[in-house]
Amino acid sequence: MSENDASKYFSKFSTFISEFSGKPGTFVLAMFVVLVWAISGPFFAFSENWQLVINTGTTIITFLMVFVLQNSQNRDGKALQAKLDELILTSQAQNKFVGIEKLDEQELRELSRSLAERAECVEDKAMDKAQQA
Repeated sequence: MSENDASKYFSKFSTFISEFSGKPGTFVLAMFVVLVWAISGPFFAFSENWQLVINTGTTIITFLMVFVLQNSQNRDGKALQAKLDELILTSQAQNKFVGIEKLDEQELRELSRSLAERAECVEDKAMDKAQQA
């Protein structure tokens, strides 16, 4: 299996798991499992093994979900960025903003500061025109 095939399968898998885990029924199921575990405590004398069952289960699920949800979030972010880039390219906006997500932190701060300054200039001009009218 090539890396591209593996990536496609993992993307499909992570999309399915993300959608499944975000449903109310999945939350209810998880709550039911925790409730059954809690109710079973007296039958196991609240032993260390009884505690270990829920600790191990939740740790494994959390560990695996991090990767699945991160994959989904990465794809969503890239899709959103592609949509924004397309809007920039097909509008009156400046094309220099395409790909700015690849800038380092300092470059992004500088760009943000200059945009804030430009926004203030535009706001000042708008206020002046409103007062003249």
